[in-house]
Amino acid sequence: MAADGTWKIDLKTPMGAQAVTLVLATDGSSLSGSLQSAMGGADFADGTVDGDNLAWTVKLTQPMPIEVDLTATVDGDSISGTAKLGSFGDATFEGARQ
Repeated sequence: MAADGTWKIDLKTPMGAQAVTLVLATDGSSLSGSLQSAMGGADFADGTVDGDNLAWTVKLTQPMPIEVDLTATVDGDSISGTAKLGSFGDATFEGARQ
């Protein structure tokens, strides 16, 4: 899987665009890593890999507790997907490998 590495993404939330850094590591069909933004971040270890498709959940505590469910598709050095932001709705994102 070609998802491993550091990714800079632009998350288009209902509260405006957020610059996010993703660090992704694959091991077979398992995905782990971290998500960091100016608003906070967290590690995750429960993700899945299915070909070029990824899915994972990040439990953020800052600026408020929220569970974010993300799905993404990797195409070479590009990534895009959606994030379910709990009661705040959905957001889309896209970015590139650094």
